[in-house]
Amino acid sequence: MKLEGKVALVTGSNRGIGAGCVLEMAKQGADVAINYRSHADEARQVAERVRALGRRAIVIGGDVGDRAVNEKLVDQTVSNLGRLDIFVANAVTSVRKPFVELTPEDVEFTWRVALFGVFHGMQLAARQMLKQTSGGSIIVISSVHAYMPYRSGALYNTAKAGVNHLALTVANELAGDNIRVNIIEPGWTDTPGERQFVSDERIYAAAKKLPMKRLATVEDIARGVVYLASDDAAYVTGANLRIDGGFVLPNHPS
Repeated sequence: MKLEGKVALVTGSNRGIGAGCVLEMAKQGADVAINYRSHADEARQVAERVRALGRRAIVIGGDVGDRAVNEKLVDQTVSNLGRLDIFVANAVTSVRKPFVELTPEDVEFTWRVALFGVFHGMQLAARQMLKQTSGGSIIVISSVHAYMPYRSGALYNTAKAGVNHLALTVANELAGDNIRVNIIEPGWTDTPGERQFVSDERIYAAAKKLPMKRLATVEDIARGVVYLASDDAAYVTGANLRIDGGFVLPNHPS
């Protein structure tokens, strides 16, 4: 198993891409700390599935937009599971509105998790990995929106562009300590979060127009996370792995 003996912490992992990452890493031998902001029942169900795979799991509630919560996540992961080898910054919030309609409250709601929360989690995870002196892997779940400026997504798009550059800068600083920092950019992925904005009918109609005629699954994204977290990627840092099924390719006939 590629992650045997490793301990991972995944933010926002009670559902969607985060839960997919937890389960895929557990299948590959990792013990996992599961974080949720709401829906504790979902987080507990994910933990039970991890334990059924023969791995250890803990569940830690809290909003990663709060620095103190990130401190708790790292501390409880280490105290319960012994160490921290893999950190996946996945938690996100988003407001979709035309730019001229956005409020300061919308900015705070989105960036405190999608941008500042990523900074807090990455920094505290990196500090723990430095203490352990055995390296580690930090993976940021970004988006093709980091450079594809979709309308009504100014706050989300900006946050993703920001965390991309943050990840690359941190990768540059920590490479000598064998702490690898990489980015994954999912395309349109079939998650519960999408249902906040688009109906099933519209989602699946639009999916047929994509190059591969379907949305990504959470497993598609999670397998990329496992690769970047494993020794298969031992010489990979500062990389951007786009898992989008060709989503960014021109969608018109040549």
